Amino acid sequence: MNAMLADLVRAGIDVFFPRVCVHCGGVGEGGRLRHLCPRCESGLSIVCEPYCTVCGHPFSGAMEAGRECPHCVELAPEFGQGRTCILLKNAGRSLVHALKYRHALHVLEDIAELWATVPGVADYVREAVLVPVPLHPRKERERGYNQSRLLAEIGCRASGGTARVEPILRRVVDTKSQTHYNRQARQLNLKNAFALAPRADIKPAQRYVLIDDVFTTGSTLNACAAVLRRAGCLNVDVLTFGHG
Repeated sequence: MNAMLADLVRAGIDVFFPRVCVHCGGVGEGGRLRHLCPRCESGLSIVCEPYCTVCGHPFSGAMEAGRECPHCVELAPEFGQGRTCILLKNAGRSLVHALKYRHALHVLEDIAELWATVPGVADYVREAVLVPVPLHPRKERERGYNQSRLLAEIGCRASGGTARVEPILRRVVDTKSQTHYNRQARQLNLKNAFALAPRADIKPAQRYVLIDDVFTTGSTLNACAAVLRRAGCLNVDVLTFGHG
């Protein structure tokens, strides 16, 4: 009954406040996502096999044994494996940018829908401790939330509640934006930027999965993984919503 009532309320809202696509700005209905029109939704690049086991980027064409991924070949990962849900282009980029830069928390319901349906992702986080990549306190105050924490909570729900979120990392250096930096500059920018949170309870045998919005060069995730490794975590993986 509650679900039926929620659907009715939603339908009423849509009548008076038509849904606007966050990518093209048009008004469209009929798709499974509420904040992308069906045409833009069809342009999403969902990541399926085969994909790089380090960064999650899909391989095109036939999979070759020992193939190197150009997106992370120089990374030297501190983590075990990585997954991502979508490629950060077209409507996928618009979803992430709406959440990250425009305070559009309403797109989380579409992100949750996508997260729950990407093949293998629910199993990937099952029974893991999900560790959101932290923002510096100043940045989190400005934004009002940490998008990686919100994504970790979505991941917890997608796991059927078997995963749990633990913010056991903190950002201790207020670094400059990484947007226009190459891999080497990003690594230097992030040196000593992260630390273990006070009273963090590390269990070496537990599997930890770092959660972030985007995998670009992997430098941020690698810096966080290194902190967890030094603290005694033996099993650290990563998961991002987007790659690009």
